[in-house]
Amino acid sequence: MTTLTLGKAINEGLRRAMEADAKVIVMGEDVGKLGGVFRVTDGLQKDFGEDRVIDTPLAESGIIGTAIGLALRGYRPVCEIQFDGFVFPAADQIITQLAKMPLRSLGAIKLPVVVRIPCGGGIGAVEHHSESPEAYFTHTAGLRVMACSNPADAYTMIQDAVRCDDPIIFFEPKRRYWDKAEVDLAAPGLPLDKARTVRQGADVTLLAYGPMVKTCLAAATAAEEDGRNAEVIDLRSLNPLDMGVITESVRRTGRCVVVHEAPVFSGFGAELAARVSEHCFYNLEAPVLRVGGFSTPYPPSRLEEHYLPDLDRVLDAIDRVFAY
Repeated sequence: MTTLTLGKAINEGLRRAMEADAKVIVMGEDVGKLGGVFRVTDGLQKDFGEDRVIDTPLAESGIIGTAIGLALRGYRPVCEIQFDGFVFPAADQIITQLAKMPLRSLGAIKLPVVVRIPCGGGIGAVEHHSESPEAYFTHTAGLRVMACSNPADAYTMIQDAVRCDDPIIFFEPKRRYWDKAEVDLAAPGLPLDKARTVRQGADVTLLAYGPMVKTCLAAATAAEEDGRNAEVIDLRSLNPLDMGVITESVRRTGRCVVVHEAPVFSGFGAELAARVSEHCFYNLEAPVLRVGGFSTPYPPSRLEEHYLPDLDRVLDAIDRVFAY
């Protein structure tokens, strides 16, 4: 076992992937000499050279377009988007080319491109630097969408993502980059499309991913003081969804709260709530409740703590779901 931060776990995972396959390349703004704005790719250019760890121009559309071309030539590009809000200039390439080209070719073309996106708030940054754009990409057929929440999963998930032949949007919770945990570097991870039950419970199911998993675990611990036993599920894969784990839990607990940082209106939680209601209608003791950000652009840093869902807002939702 090795103690790693989440950021270092991704670094080690990328290193293992690059050692295993010479066709794996890392590219993005400042990923080489600087090691990325969060230092996630630190040391990789020194060890693998400038031909495999490439500092690109400040042009996100160009980064993804170049990666698509490289994938067509047999490479496995891993693209870093510096901040979540910077992915939107690349949306054209991701949505109209990366997601669609494999089906357009009836499967003859594979595009094993991983787009790494540091996501969410909690670091005192402003708009463009604290977004949660997952719903845009889960709505885009043809993309796998992943979200890691802890160092152990980050280490295995990034390697599995690089090996996958499908295009993947890989969300990394930036406020958790410095969280430490024990990581078994030899242990295999869960399959990419599987959710993980990170806390067993019998009274209510909390569904979360990325930065909110830790928040939900803290809320579940606090809810024990009121005699409420909350189960916490880390979705890990947002598309495809592991509905087996979700429905088994909700049918058993009878209550469900969905938590994410993105605004609640038309957020990914709406899809989760709809699916849980469809699959578990006769088992539900209350409506599925959602906790998320407000329907406003991301606020200035001094208002961030009021905008982001926290332990108290999750506990309030737990209280409300028991009030029915």
